[in-house]
Amino acid sequence: MKKLQLILSFLLLLVGVGSYAQKENLNTVNQLVVIANHTGPIISKDIYGHFSEHLGTCIYGGIWVGSGSKMPNTNGIRNDVLFALREIKIPNLRWPGGCFADTYHWKDGIGPQSNRASIINTNWGGVTEDNSFGTHEFMKLTELLGCDAYINGNVGSGTVKEMAEWVEYLTSGSESPMTKLRKENGQEQPWKVKYFAIGNENWGCGGNMTDEFYTSIMRQYSTFLQNYSGNQLYRVACGPYGDNYQWTETLMKDQESRDRFQGLSIHYYTVVDGWGYKGSATKFDEREWFETFRLNYDIDNIIKGHKAVMDRYDPQKTKGLVVDEWGNWFNVEPGTNPGFLNQQNTLRDAITAAIHLNIFNQNADRVKVANLAQVVNVLQSVILTKDDKMVLTPTYHVFRMFRDHQEAQLLNTDLRCEDYVFNGKKIPAISASASIDKSGKIHISLANLNPNKEIIITCPVIGDIFKTVTGEILTASEMGSYNSFEKPETVKPVSFKGYKLRENILTVNMPPKSVVVLELMK
Repeated sequence: MKKLQLILSFLLLLVGVGSYAQKENLNTVNQLVVIANHTGPIISKDIYGHFSEHLGTCIYGGIWVGSGSKMPNTNGIRNDVLFALREIKIPNLRWPGGCFADTYHWKDGIGPQSNRASIINTNWGGVTEDNSFGTHEFMKLTELLGCDAYINGNVGSGTVKEMAEWVEYLTSGSESPMTKLRKENGQEQPWKVKYFAIGNENWGCGGNMTDEFYTSIMRQYSTFLQNYSGNQLYRVACGPYGDNYQWTETLMKDQESRDRFQGLSIHYYTVVDGWGYKGSATKFDEREWFETFRLNYDIDNIIKGHKAVMDRYDPQKTKGLVVDEWGNWFNVEPGTNPGFLNQQNTLRDAITAAIHLNIFNQNADRVKVANLAQVVNVLQSVILTKDDKMVLTPTYHVFRMFRDHQEAQLLNTDLRCEDYVFNGKKIPAISASASIDKSGKIHISLANLNPNKEIIITCPVIGDIFKTVTGEILTASEMGSYNSFEKPETVKPVSFKGYKLRENILTVNMPPKSVVVLELMK
């Protein structure tokens, strides 16, 4: 009966919307129906996670300067970066890689700094790494950020014993050689570690394994990853890149294998013109703008494909999908080390972030963790640093604008919008999602992908009455606008007033190439 009433209310309201739209001379093709009293799953805060790899200046110079630095720091960690990451409510941080993880031996990075072994970073630039940032420094970083640790173990070049001892060192409160060693190194109490990955990209840089071989290895390693002292590991099995559904099938089809992990990772990067020439991060035309977003949308199909496989074997959805590497990948900035993957960040990247986060929200029934690559100075980062300077990227601002979706309940929505057409190809011009938080506030996040056209979208809200609306918008004069150390506020959010609320129907005038987040209150 309630369902029938909901449907009738919905149909009646649509009639009202059509009438109102005609009166206001609106383009009714653009409409987002938000059903306020029909909630979906909780949007995991960990969808808004980040990734820190020993790559370029992400760790050294970006996060870590050492306690002896003249730069303001806390236990060697940059204060400006700390404060900025707290502002976006960073929920979890993945470390130490990435490809670096499967060459990393954790005992090289503990104990007195002067005794730590120097190594060559064979994956990224061939530079010498002094291991001054290791387990204790990373766990201190997560404590200072108030976020969960996501640690990636070494399957590619490590051993079962090495990984098992790392978990014991980190989380055990019992007396043992590993806990004794931890205490000698200054940490009396065990830490809490929420996420632990059993390898990284083991189909590639993590060992060039087949899906069958990795599944067997995963079962072996996972067996020895114990839950100590009340700590419950969320074990993440290495999944595939992109749409390799066979890899997911192999991991999921066998009950004994499936019982050895709680989450399954996938990676997907947006690479416009292939892995050879990836295009410039800042100097691009509308073709590259459009192709970036067309490829961004592919992550939705990829997620749905993996969900379909997982649903066959796990209809109760006990296993999470972990998108722990995603983002745009362009050519490095001119004059920088090719192995450091340093790239600028424009309005295009901000809209990419909005598209992905909306898609993750919409798939919150299965997507439980996601990590943007990467947090500082590498790929689609939220922060750039240079010596003692720091700049917040357009992508950072989207994460700040979207932060209220964390732990809110997804709302059922129905989006119908015009296409953005370019060179005979087309994609939806609007990306959207909506949620309701514990206080009853609704947040609607929208992105207009078309760089040339304002779009007017009507948003009827069904099931409750809302009286107050506030909003923020992120846009810029040019597609390639970015924040530099000289001009750090070229792209930043401002208050948004381009809406009207009448009879519980929200009408939003979205400027070209913009991201808008609206908050509705009773």
